[in-house]
Amino acid sequence: MDIKDLIIEIRNHLTDTFGHIDSWFDRNIELREYKPKNDGWTIDQILEHIGLTNHFLLILIEKGTKKALLNVNQLDIQEQLQSYIFHQDKLTEIGLHKSFGWIRPKHMEPKGEKSLQEVRQQLKDQLNQCLDYLDTLKNGEGVLFKTTMTVNDLGKIDVYEYIYFLAQHGKRHIAQMAKNELEFDSV
Repeated sequence: MDIKDLIIEIRNHLTDTFGHIDSWFDRNIELREYKPKNDGWTIDQILEHIGLTNHFLLILIEKGTKKALLNVNQLDIQEQLQSYIFHQDKLTEIGLHKSFGWIRPKHMEPKGEKSLQEVRQQLKDQLNQCLDYLDTLKNGEGVLFKTTMTVNDLGKIDVYEYIYFLAQHGKRHIAQMAKNELEFDSV
Protein backbone atom coordinates (compact mmCIF):
# COMPACT_ATOMS: atom_id res chain seq x y z
CA MET A 1 0.00 0.00 0.00
CA ASP A 2 1.21 3.49 -0.85
CA ILE A 3 2.04 5.50 2.28
CA LYS A 4 -0.26 8.36 1.25
CA ASP A 5 -3.14 5.88 0.85
CA LEU A 6 -2.33 4.45 4.28
CA ILE A 7 -2.39 7.90 5.85
CA ILE A 8 -5.79 8.58 4.24
CA GLU A 9 -7.07 5.24 5.58
CA ILE A 10 -5.83 6.03 9.10
CA ARG A 11 -7.35 9.52 8.88
CA ASN A 12 -10.72 8.09 7.81
CA HIS A 13 -10.60 5.44 10.52
CA LEU A 14 -9.86 8.08 13.17
CA THR A 15 -12.64 10.37 11.97
CA ASP A 16 -15.19 7.55 11.82
CA THR A 17 -14.22 6.14 15.22
CA PHE A 18 -14.24 9.50 16.98
CA GLY A 19 -17.57 10.34 15.30
CA HIS A 20 -19.11 7.14 16.68
CA ILE A 21 -17.66 7.83 20.12
CA ASP A 22 -19.02 11.39 20.06
CA SER A 23 -22.54 10.15 19.30
CA TRP A 24 -22.62 8.39 22.69
CA PHE A 25 -22.55 11.74 24.48
CA ASP A 26 -26.02 12.47 23.06
CA ARG A 27 -27.63 9.31 24.44
CA ASN A 28 -30.04 9.63 27.34
CA ILE A 29 -28.60 9.98 30.81
CA GLU A 30 -30.27 6.81 32.14
CA LEU A 31 -28.46 4.73 29.52
CA ARG A 32 -25.12 6.53 30.00
CA GLU A 33 -25.25 6.06 33.78
CA TYR A 34 -26.43 2.43 33.66
CA LYS A 35 -24.05 0.13 35.57
CA PRO A 36 -23.82 -3.28 33.83
CA LYS A 37 -24.55 -6.46 35.78
CA ASN A 38 -20.92 -7.59 35.48
CA ASP A 39 -19.98 -4.53 37.57
CA GLY A 40 -18.32 -2.98 34.51
CA TRP A 41 -18.10 0.69 33.69
CA THR A 42 -20.98 2.94 32.76
CA ILE A 43 -20.92 4.56 29.33
CA ASP A 44 -19.88 7.86 30.92
CA GLN A 45 -16.97 6.07 32.60
CA ILE A 46 -15.99 4.40 29.33
CA LEU A 47 -15.97 7.78 27.58
CA GLU A 48 -13.74 9.18 30.31
CA HIS A 49 -11.42 6.16 30.05
CA ILE A 50 -11.05 6.66 26.28
CA GLY A 51 -9.98 10.27 26.89
CA LEU A 52 -7.54 9.25 29.64
CA THR A 53 -5.96 6.52 27.54
CA ASN A 54 -5.73 8.80 24.52
CA HIS A 55 -3.95 11.38 26.67
CA PHE A 56 -1.16 8.95 27.49
CA LEU A 57 -0.99 7.51 23.97
CA LEU A 58 -0.71 11.03 22.56
CA ILE A 59 2.30 11.72 24.77
CA LEU A 60 4.03 8.75 23.10
CA ILE A 61 2.77 9.77 19.65
CA GLU A 62 4.09 13.32 20.12
CA LYS A 63 7.52 12.03 21.20
CA GLY A 64 7.53 9.53 18.33
CA THR A 65 6.63 12.26 15.83
CA LYS A 66 9.49 14.46 17.01
CA LYS A 67 11.98 11.58 16.86
CA ALA A 68 10.74 10.45 13.44
CA LEU A 69 11.24 13.98 12.09
CA LEU A 70 14.78 14.02 13.52
CA ASN A 71 15.47 10.67 11.84
CA VAL A 72 14.70 12.16 8.41
CA ASN A 73 18.29 13.43 8.42
CA GLN A 74 19.80 10.02 9.30
CA LEU A 75 17.63 7.50 7.47
CA ASP A 76 16.67 7.16 3.82
CA ILE A 77 12.89 7.47 3.91
CA GLN A 78 12.41 5.96 0.43
CA GLU A 79 14.46 2.92 1.40
CA GLN A 80 12.41 2.51 4.58
CA LEU A 81 9.14 2.80 2.67
CA GLN A 82 10.15 0.14 0.13
CA SER A 83 10.25 -2.53 2.81
CA TYR A 84 7.51 -1.05 5.01
CA ILE A 85 4.83 -3.31 6.45
CA PHE A 86 1.87 -1.82 8.32
CA HIS A 87 0.75 -4.48 10.81
CA GLN A 88 -2.96 -3.86 10.38
CA ASP A 89 -3.96 -7.44 11.22
CA LYS A 90 -2.34 -7.31 14.67
CA LEU A 91 -3.63 -3.81 15.31
CA THR A 92 -7.20 -4.68 14.31
CA GLU A 93 -7.38 -7.11 17.26
CA ILE A 94 -7.11 -4.09 19.57
CA GLY A 95 -10.50 -2.92 18.29
CA LEU A 96 -12.27 -6.13 19.31
CA HIS A 97 -13.78 -5.99 22.78
CA LYS A 98 -12.34 -8.70 25.07
CA SER A 99 -10.09 -10.07 22.28
CA PHE A 100 -7.12 -10.32 24.66
CA GLY A 101 -6.36 -10.01 28.34
CA TRP A 102 -4.96 -6.75 29.61
CA ILE A 103 -4.80 -5.09 32.98
CA ARG A 104 -4.89 -1.36 32.43
CA PRO A 105 -2.77 0.92 34.58
CA LYS A 106 -4.62 2.65 37.43
CA HIS A 107 -4.00 6.10 35.92
CA MET A 108 -6.22 5.13 32.97
CA GLU A 109 -9.23 4.25 35.12
CA PRO A 110 -12.08 6.78 35.19
CA LYS A 111 -12.39 8.83 38.36
CA GLY A 112 -15.24 11.21 37.44
CA GLU A 113 -13.00 14.27 37.75
CA LYS A 114 -14.17 15.89 34.50
CA SER A 115 -17.64 16.90 33.42
CA LEU A 116 -19.16 15.11 30.44
CA GLN A 117 -18.70 18.29 28.35
CA GLU A 118 -15.01 18.44 29.31
CA VAL A 119 -14.54 14.80 28.28
CA ARG A 120 -16.34 15.44 24.99
CA GLN A 121 -14.15 18.47 24.24
CA GLN A 122 -11.03 16.53 25.23
CA LEU A 123 -11.89 13.81 22.71
CA LYS A 124 -12.51 16.39 19.96
CA ASP A 125 -9.14 18.00 20.73
CA GLN A 126 -7.46 14.58 20.71
CA LEU A 127 -8.86 13.77 17.28
CA ASN A 128 -7.48 17.07 15.99
CA GLN A 129 -4.08 16.29 17.53
CA CYS A 130 -3.99 12.94 15.74
CA LEU A 131 -4.98 14.54 12.43
CA ASP A 132 -2.28 17.20 12.92
CA TYR A 133 0.35 14.49 13.48
CA LEU A 134 -0.75 12.76 10.28
CA ASP A 135 -0.42 16.09 8.44
CA THR A 136 3.05 16.59 9.93
CA LEU A 137 4.09 13.07 8.85
CA LYS A 138 2.45 13.28 5.41
CA ASN A 139 5.43 11.95 3.43
CA GLY A 140 6.04 8.71 5.32
CA GLU A 141 8.18 10.11 8.13
CA GLY A 142 6.12 8.17 10.68
CA VAL A 143 7.89 4.93 9.69
CA LEU A 144 11.24 6.35 10.82
CA PHE A 145 10.69 5.79 14.54
CA LYS A 146 9.42 2.76 16.43
CA THR A 147 8.81 2.19 20.09
CA THR A 148 7.56 -0.78 22.06
CA MET A 149 3.86 -1.37 22.68
CA THR A 150 3.27 -4.07 25.28
CA VAL A 151 -0.51 -4.32 24.76
CA ASN A 152 -1.34 -7.64 23.07
CA ASP A 153 2.41 -8.23 22.62
CA LEU A 154 2.54 -5.86 19.64
CA GLY A 155 6.25 -5.19 20.07
CA LYS A 156 7.87 -2.31 18.22
CA ILE A 157 5.39 -0.21 16.26
CA ASP A 158 5.85 3.04 14.35
CA VAL A 159 4.05 6.35 14.76
CA TYR A 160 1.34 5.52 12.18
CA GLU A 161 0.67 2.23 13.97
CA TYR A 162 0.43 4.07 17.31
CA ILE A 163 -2.16 6.45 15.86
CA TYR A 164 -4.08 3.51 14.37
CA PHE A 165 -3.83 1.75 17.76
CA LEU A 166 -5.44 4.79 19.40
CA ALA A 167 -8.35 4.58 16.96
CA GLN A 168 -8.68 0.82 17.50
CA HIS A 169 -8.76 1.36 21.26
CA GLY A 170 -11.72 3.70 20.75
CA LYS A 171 -13.42 1.14 18.51
CA ARG A 172 -12.97 -1.49 21.22
CA HIS A 173 -14.88 0.67 23.67
CA ILE A 174 -17.63 1.50 21.16
CA ALA A 175 -18.38 -2.24 21.23
CA GLN A 176 -18.36 -2.18 25.03
CA MET A 177 -20.82 0.73 25.10
CA ALA A 178 -23.06 -1.10 22.62
CA LYS A 179 -23.08 -4.12 24.97
CA ASN A 180 -24.10 -1.85 27.83
CA GLU A 181 -26.92 -0.51 25.68
CA LEU A 182 -28.15 -4.02 24.81
CA GLU A 183 -28.21 -4.97 28.47
CA PHE A 184 -29.90 -1.69 29.44
CA ASP A 185 -32.61 -2.25 26.79
CA SER A 186 -33.29 -5.77 28.10
CA VAL A 187 -33.75 -4.68 31.73
